[in-house]
Amino acid sequence: MQNIKNIGVGFIVSFLGSIPLGYLNVIGFQLFQIAGMQPTLLFILGVICVEFIVIFSTLIFAKKLASNIKLTKYIEGFSVLFMFILAVVFYSSSNTKTNFTATFHYAPFVFGIVSSCLNFIQIPFWTGWNLYLLNGNYIEVSKSRKYFYVFGTIAGTFCGMLTLILSLHYFASNVDFLSKYLMKYIIPAIFLGLGIFQGYKFYRKYSS
Repeated sequence: MQNIKNIGVGFIVSFLGSIPLGYLNVIGFQLFQIAGMQPTLLFILGVICVEFIVIFSTLIFAKKLASNIKLTKYIEGFSVLFMFILAVVFYSSSNTKTNFTATFHYAPFVFGIVSSCLNFIQIPFWTGWNLYLLNGNYIEVSKSRKYFYVFGTIAGTFCGMLTLILSLHYFASNVDFLSKYLMKYIIPAIFLGLGIFQGYKFYRKYSS
């Protein structure tokens, strides 16, 4: 029963965490537009391979990572900068004839691994969630039970990413406004807004 609970909790947290519009979902959406379902699934599998390592590591070392303020500060600072970089990259790619994801559709699994490795924000995200779930006794990770939890999380990420990618494709295909402006203006603006918001939070957190 505890193993089923671990899977369920991991799935829900990861599914909800992967639904917001992150850059991995945007890349997956672009890849789906260019190459179809199979390369997109391989891309997501590459993403969750890295996520498996991140979640397992942060689960084991959650308390040590949370107490390392300097490391957390560097990761969060880079994540703020990364949002602005993404805004520029997606805006620039939408104004060029060749989309940057088109270059990688022949090796989507590797592309997923590389893209996920650049997602540094997942380290403090999973450190915080794992500490919360452990301290609240929502999961139990003795012996092999930790693997059921991690399996639930990567299953949640897979389903969450695929759901958002297919939803973006549906709306972009059926709503003229989104088909014209989603990649060119809306998504770069979202990343710009996230960068400003996270930068403000970073300043408030560390200015004192």
